[in-house]
Amino acid sequence: MTSTRPATTSAPSRSATTTRPRTASPSSGPSPGSRSGSGSSRSTTTSTDGPGDIPVNQPTSSAPRIRLGAQLWSQHTDWPAIRDAAVAAEAVGWDSVWTWDHLLAIFGPADQPILEGWTTLAALSSVTSRLQLGLMVGANTFRNPGLTAKLATTLDHVSGGRAILGIGGAWFEREHEAFGIDFGAGFGERLDRLDEAVMLLRRLLDGERITHEGRFYQFHDALCEPRPIQPHLPILIGGSGPKKTLRTTALRGDLWNTAGTIEETRTRLEILDAHCADVGRDRSEIELTVSFPVLIRDRQADAEAAWASLIGSNGTIHAGAVPHLYGNPEQVADAIRPYVELGFSTIIARLPAPYDLETIERMIEVRNLLSGG
Repeated sequence: MTSTRPATTSAPSRSATTTRPRTASPSSGPSPGSRSGSGSSRSTTTSTDGPGDIPVNQPTSSAPRIRLGAQLWSQHTDWPAIRDAAVAAEAVGWDSVWTWDHLLAIFGPADQPILEGWTTLAALSSVTSRLQLGLMVGANTFRNPGLTAKLATTLDHVSGGRAILGIGGAWFEREHEAFGIDFGAGFGERLDRLDEAVMLLRRLLDGERITHEGRFYQFHDALCEPRPIQPHLPILIGGSGPKKTLRTTALRGDLWNTAGTIEETRTRLEILDAHCADVGRDRSEIELTVSFPVLIRDRQADAEAAWASLIGSNGTIHAGAVPHLYGNPEQVADAIRPYVELGFSTIIARLPAPYDLETIERMIEVRNLLSGG
C-alpha cells in the first residue's frame, strides 16, 4: 500500500472545505517549560476527548506515544479552509499543525492562491488552544535571522508558548527569481548560510545580545525582546544533506524532519548519528520527525483515487518522490511502523487542499495502532 506515484483516477473526497468540523472543546495549551535545554522532551499529557461522535481514544498501553502533525498545504486554499482543518485536527487529538513557507505555488500553475506562512500560523493560534505550530519548513533565504527570531518569538507569545521554529536551506528557485530574492551561488552556499543563521537564531532565542561579523550576517548589539515564553523555543531543521544539513542538525537542532524510503531514512539517521558523535551531542536529544503524503479510506483503491483527485485539483499528478501512504488505518500504520522502530516519534501527514476530513479523523486510529492502543 506504499507507493511513490499516486493513481491517476479520481473520486470525490470528504474534505474540510465542504464539511464543517465540529468545534473543539476547550483544553489547556502546552506547558511553556515542556522543553528544556537542548533536548526534545515533550509533555505527554493526553488531550481531552473530542466532542460529539469524534473519539480521541488515546492509547493506554506502555508503548511510546506517537505524535501526529498535520502539514496543511497552503496552496489552492483559503483562510476558512485551513482554519477549519486545523480546528478539526485539534478536536480529534493531533499534536501539531504545520504549513508551508512559499511565495508561489510549488505544484501546478504558479497563479494558484497561496497563503503566507508566518501570518497563517499566527491566525491559527487564535482558533486553537493546544496544537503546536510551525513552518515545514521556513526558507532561510527569505529573511534575516534576526527577523526570523522575532517572528518565532512573537508567535510563541500570541499562541501561549506553542511555537516551533522550522527552517531549511530553501530549494524553490522560481520564487526567488520572481521576487528578486538572493538564491545564492549554489545549494552548498545556502546550507552554509543556514548553518550560520541557525547559530544566530539559537543565541537570539536564548536571550543573548549579539555582535557578530560572519560570512553572511553582521549583527551589532542585536537582541530579541521579549524572549519566548518557552524557556527553550525548539528549532526544527528540515533536510537530509549528509555533509552540511545533518551536521547543522547535530550541532543545534531540537527536531529533525526528513522524508524518504526506510532505506534512505536509515542511512541518513546513521549519518546524523556520526555527526552527533563528532560534535559530542547525544542524538537522543533530537526529536525525529518524518513526513508522508497520507490518504485514508477502508479500501486502498478508494484512497488512491481520492488522493489523485486532491492532487489533481492542485494542478499536478505527483507530490514528490517520497512514499505515499494510501489505504486503511492498519495499512498506513504498517507502512509507518519501520520508521517508529528506528526512533521516529512524530509523524507528519502531508495534506493537500481541499483538506480531507476523513484522513484527519482517522489518523488517530493510525496513532493508536502505532502506540499500542
